[in-house]
Amino acid sequence: MKRILNVALLVIVSGCASDPVTTTQVPEQLCVGSTVISAELSDKFELVRDPALLSQALGEALAGKLCQGAVYQSTQEVTIYRAWNSTNPHSQFGQWWSFTRPAGQVSEYRKDYEICYQWSPLDKLAECTLKPGTKVVVGNGQSAWCSEYLSYPVSDKQQVYITDASDSAMKCQSYDGVISWEHDVAQ
Repeated sequence: MKRILNVALLVIVSGCASDPVTTTQVPEQLCVGSTVISAELSDKFELVRDPALLSQALGEALAGKLCQGAVYQSTQEVTIYRAWNSTNPHSQFGQWWSFTRPAGQVSEYRKDYEICYQWSPLDKLAECTLKPGTKVVVGNGQSAWCSEYLSYPVSDKQQVYITDASDSAMKCQSYDGVISWEHDVAQ
């Protein structure tokens, strides 16, 4: 029975996978979301082929990184965002970015982008401009295991993987996270 289930899952994943030239998906993992850049940014990027870069961004189930991705090269300046760890100044220019400014509850942001609490307190925000000519991988988050009490499933939120953000990001502004409490409307 287990073997039949594995074969069925492989058939489903194979049927859902897109053109391997432009998009790659981690085998035996049901990814959600899209690797297609939004209409508002589509004129600022072109789809390119770079299997090595794509491979760096993809991760196995429960290991974080991306579940699926496509490589793009920027043709114009684009605003990018990164929540990072102030106790590690080198993390400001890490590899994981977003086209969307973080907002809302930190716990939801962690779930949407599969960020374990051990990896970062998310107490700083960098808002930068991505230089034209930069190659990035755009994809959806892979599941992540944080502890026996916490793991995150795959996500449909798009993430941006940049290997050399310290060279590719310019005009950066930093913001501090502040404690702000709101009434819990669920009660």
